[in-house]
Amino acid sequence: MPFASKLILGSGSPRRAELLLTLGITPHAVRPPEIDETPAKGEIPLHYCRRIAAEKAAAMAVGAGEVVLCADTTVALGRRILGKPGDEREAEAFLRGLSGRRHRVITSVVVRNEGTSFARDVVTSVKMKRLSDAELAAYLASGDWRGKAGAYAIQGPAGAFIPWIQGSYTAVMGLPVAETAALLVAAGYPVHEGWA
Repeated sequence: MPFASKLILGSGSPRRAELLLTLGITPHAVRPPEIDETPAKGEIPLHYCRRIAAEKAAAMAVGAGEVVLCADTTVALGRRILGKPGDEREAEAFLRGLSGRRHRVITSVVVRNEGTSFARDVVTSVKMKRLSDAELAAYLASGDWRGKAGAYAIQGPAGAFIPWIQGSYTAVMGLPVAETAALLVAAGYPVHEGWA
């Protein structure tokens, strides 16, 4: 298979761009697709996450020599999908629900070249400590919850609330690095060339 020379990142997430940089990859372009991310009635978190990542990838044009990378990260509390909170009140409700409990963070990654799609789901179990009212108030005041699935980012101040995970730390951040590298290689993108 000929190597693809251009990686198009179908995500506006600065965390995903930072995680690609750990592999020595700077995307040729960043083109987040516009899709409806509303969960379907009764949709379970894994199916939702997988569908959204696939729809993002399908919405992107792939030119000759290009590989497209799209992903979606969903926080699942049982069968409940905790997306990005609309306001501080919803963020507080999410965090109170997660407080003192284990939950799952699902990241689905889809990589497409001109002919084929490659996909992988990574599910990580995460334990959040029981939050005091003071901790919750301080975190909400920080604003770090904005734009974050489940109202928190493990690599930010909320990392102090996470004593235990089982799975991929980078997947909780938004892009599982090992699995993404393998998908890119499968799609013909020379991940390891920039390491020399």
